[in-house]
Amino acid sequence: MKKIYLISILSLILFIISSCSVNANEPQDNDSGMIPEDNPVQPPDNEIISKAEELLKSMTLKEKIGQMLLVQPESLQNSSSEQADEYKYNIVEFSSQIDEVIKNYPVGGIVFFAGNIKSPSQLIDFIDKLQQSSKIPLFIATDEEGGKVSRIANSPEFDVQKFESMQAVGNTKDTEKAFEVGSVIGAYMKQYNFNLNFAPIADVYTNPNNTVIGDRAFGDDPNLVAEMLVAEIEGLHKSGIMSCIKHFPGHGDTKGDTHNGFVSIEKNWEELEKCELIPFKAGIDAQTDMVMISHITAPNITDDGLPSTLSYEMIEDKLRKELDYKGVIITDSMSMGAITERYSSGEAAVLSISAGADIVLMPENFIEAFDSIYEAVNNAVLSEERINESVLRILSLKEKYGLIE
Repeated sequence: MKKIYLISILSLILFIISSCSVNANEPQDNDSGMIPEDNPVQPPDNEIISKAEELLKSMTLKEKIGQMLLVQPESLQNSSSEQADEYKYNIVEFSSQIDEVIKNYPVGGIVFFAGNIKSPSQLIDFIDKLQQSSKIPLFIATDEEGGKVSRIANSPEFDVQKFESMQAVGNTKDTEKAFEVGSVIGAYMKQYNFNLNFAPIADVYTNPNNTVIGDRAFGDDPNLVAEMLVAEIEGLHKSGIMSCIKHFPGHGDTKGDTHNGFVSIEKNWEELEKCELIPFKAGIDAQTDMVMISHITAPNITDDGLPSTLSYEMIEDKLRKELDYKGVIITDSMSMGAITERYSSGEAAVLSISAGADIVLMPENFIEAFDSIYEAVNNAVLSEERINESVLRILSLKEKYGLIE
């Protein structure tokens, strides 16, 4: 009897210990898959819907496509390409025509050139009205590299700190100087209501015959360029301005200018990795907000023979997969000769999105590009899922910088 009694007591003790152990672990690890009624489990953070995702769900196809286009004010003032040249870079104020075009073709951003910038008050008023006219806050961008390509600093009506060139900054070998460039430029861009700078330059200036980069680059040493690039990105970010490194996969060792026509780089990928790609990798690690793709063709890297802006091999295979870049990819201006001599605005826009670009910059005929993307989706040339992929990246970036609240 005593033996049976002792066995019963031991069994009871083991049961109690076992129960306590299960109860102690239950909130952390419920192997049964059942959620206890008195202790509901919250969804993991990655399942929480962001503001960008919420907005995307409510958008029409036209609104989504618009986010993938960034244009100059002239494209909004004039709806036909025949008129565009007459008004090239001289629109300086908001108009009812601009308002109407934005309502019908809701673009994602506007880029300003020197001709659009006349005075501080004019610029602030113009940008304010553009933002007020848009349902979704706009990227407001310009090329403020420091040096000769500085739309604001080189305007005579603006009293801001100027920099000789990025080559001069690179020659100091002092990353604090590059950080200063980013923070100073970022601060005055923020003051005038910009939020995106098409800078810094990631190109390595290794070819003295190069006519387009020159002293815009930090220098001819890829490691120095990388260090300076990262410091400038940090300065821009400190001031609340988005960075866009350019011109992938590297424009510093080319002879031609893609503004005027076809330009090719002869290096293979392994050769680029030893030089041109070093600053781009550093910029990606430094969390650059955008990467700008150039129109350079790379016959020893891709088999498609296309400009990089239209090449799936260059954008998806190389930049996305091999360099593991997850941010926004924007094309160089699609009104440049390297594109317009061979493709219509509609063809180029659809090809670039098919290749993996998120934003098509400055198509020569904005309306044609917009309509062609819309038709490509309706005709299943592009899927709406592909569009959503890019738009979510764009909206997430806008949310990160407080544009979407």
